[in-house]
Amino acid sequence: MPTVEDILALWNFGDPAGSEARFREALATSDPNHQAEWLTQIARAQGLQRRFDEAHATLARARLLIDSGTRAEVRYQLEVGRVLNSSGLREASVDHFAEALKLAGEQKEDYLAVDAAHMLGIASPAEEGLNWNLKAIQMAENSTQETAKRWLASLLNNTAWSLHDLGRPEEALPLFQKAVERRIAMGDTKGEHIARYCVGKCLRTLGRFTEALDIQERLEPDGYVLEELAELHLALGNQVGAKAFFELAFQELSKDEWLKANEPERLARLGSF
Repeated sequence: MPTVEDILALWNFGDPAGSEARFREALATSDPNHQAEWLTQIARAQGLQRRFDEAHATLARARLLIDSGTRAEVRYQLEVGRVLNSSGLREASVDHFAEALKLAGEQKEDYLAVDAAHMLGIASPAEEGLNWNLKAIQMAENSTQETAKRWLASLLNNTAWSLHDLGRPEEALPLFQKAVERRIAMGDTKGEHIARYCVGKCLRTLGRFTEALDIQERLEPDGYVLEELAELHLALGNQVGAKAFFELAFQELSKDEWLKANEPERLARLGSF
C-alpha cells in the first residue's frame, strides 16, 4: 500500500501532466489490491489540468476498488471534492471534504485529516473558511505525525491571506512571519521566497512601506516582486521608479496564463503606467 511519502514523492503540483505520468507508471506496477489510491492521484492530476470529465471517470474506476473504512476511501472523498470544487461546484464539494475529515479521524490518518480541513477552509464561505483554516493549523500542531506537520507552512500562509482579504492585515502579519520560519526550517528555498514576499505585501497593506520595500528589494525579482516594487515606489512618491517597475512587471506577468484568465484587471493596471 503506498504511504503518504510514496505519493508526495511523485507530486510536482507545478507540473500536473508530469505527475499524472508518474502515477500511471506506479499504477502499472502496483499490487492490484493497492491500485485505488494511485487512481485517486491520477484523478487529482487530471483535475489540475481541468480535464474534469476524465477525472470523474478515473474516480468512478477507483470507487469500484475501494473497501469502506480504508485510507483509499479517504483519498477518494478528498479527490471527488477537489474535482467538484475546481470545476466550480464549490457547495457540492463540501460534503465530500467533511466525509473525508470524518473518515481520516476514525483511521488516525492525520495528514489526510488536515488536508480535508484545509479543503473545507477553501470551499467554505469566508468566515467559516477562516475557522476551518485555524482548526487545520491546530490539528497539524497537535499531531504527533510528522507528515501532518508538513502542512503548517501552507496553512499559515492560507490563513494569513484569509485574514488579509477580510480586512484584518494586522492579524495576518504574524502568521505570514511564522510561515517564513516554517519554510526556513523545512529547507524550502522557493517556499521561503514566496513567504517573504507575502510578509512584504502585508506590510504594504499596513502602510509600512519602507519595511516592505526592504523585504522586496532583497528577493529575486520575479514578476510578482516587480509588481510589489512598483506599488511601493508609487506609494512612496517615486513616480519614475514606479513606472519602470510597472513596465517590467507587466512584461513578466503578461506571460502568466492564470493571471490573464483570472485577474485581467490586475494586468490592465500594470500596463496602464
